Amino acid sequence: MATEREYDIVLFGGTGFTGGLTAEYLARHAPAGCRWALAGRNRAKLERLRARLAEIDPGCEKLPLLHADVTDDGSLRDIAAAARVVITTVGPYTHYGEPLVAACAANGTDYVDLTGEPEFVDRMYLAHDATARRTGARLVHACGFDSIPYDLGVYFTVRRLPENVPITVEGQVRARAEFSGGTYSSALTAFSRPLAMARAARERRRIEPRPAGRAVHTPFGPPRRDRETGHWLVPMPTVDPQIVARSAAALDRYGPDFTYRHCAAVRRLPTLVAAGGGLGVLALLAQIPPAREALGRLRRPGAGPSPARRAKSWFQVRFVGEGGGKRVVTEFAGGDPGYDETARMLAESALCLALDDLPATSGQVTTAVAMGDALLDRLANAGLTIRALPGS
Repeated sequence: MATEREYDIVLFGGTGFTGGLTAEYLARHAPAGCRWALAGRNRAKLERLRARLAEIDPGCEKLPLLHADVTDDGSLRDIAAAARVVITTVGPYTHYGEPLVAACAANGTDYVDLTGEPEFVDRMYLAHDATARRTGARLVHACGFDSIPYDLGVYFTVRRLPENVPITVEGQVRARAEFSGGTYSSALTAFSRPLAMARAARERRRIEPRPAGRAVHTPFGPPRRDRETGHWLVPMPTVDPQIVARSAAALDRYGPDFTYRHCAAVRRLPTLVAAGGGLGVLALLAQIPPAREALGRLRRPGAGPSPARRAKSWFQVRFVGEGGGKRVVTEFAGGDPGYDETARMLAESALCLALDDLPATSGQVTTAVAMGDALLDRLANAGLTIRALPGS
């Protein structure tokens, strides 16, 4: 990756809700000397955001404002050429994301986003991984609640198990939160495109190299009751196990035969049934254009709950890892997942890529592969709980 750039980080999409929280986090936590800028298509909104940031840090009064528009490829090439790392919160990524990925891949610029859209991630691999490998760009998707807690939580867990043995890890997700309009919009987009999503996944499997002499599994089994916690565990059809599997395929430390199960943990079976039924109805209605448009109006990207409401939100992921006769239980936990912690994780990912001494990687890579221990340390120091539980 080229290091002589005008900016260490450019944030594209900071005038949105989660983007604004990411900008505020950078204003509070970017170290002295970190050169960063805001990019967007509406100058007036950028100026209002900059004024808000200056109340946090007066030094932000002079924060550079750059023009960037997803419909203007030249503007995206300009910000990619000027930055070491570009952050984007502009979604749904399936609709708006590819031009910026292309610009970063072509310019050898590191890229991070918040996507939880499997089709987008697969299509970006097919279209831009080879270019990014050639230029040295690191394209790191899913740097928020999708999928850092699971990718780095499994990485943390695996490192506490013996080496060169078959390993099984189960992630059990609990949360109390209001999820963002952007997350809702991305989910609605994914539900409306099942055939396109399956086609992109099939094409990726056809060309993506597999680990030599090693196996990686992400089984999707039936719901079950966990005797130890009493929770019902139901497999989650999200992008997260796919991200974990890609880390496992790339890193020998995950052993010769690695299995990951990804589950939501709920206390009461009726809650599980209601959630499953709700998702089924949403997926069905998303196939009907008028219904999909009506659903999209229920929660728009760019808005979110108050600080007081976010302060009551939390998430916890419990990982149970087994291998070589050893069992470990770990935890990755924090506050509001859809907004505050997602902004923290996204910003720290960009700071890690821009400023830390990392392994040499390029192409479409996961957080565990690209940043691993460095990002774990950053997130722990930033206040997230990442620990082995007593007795492990």
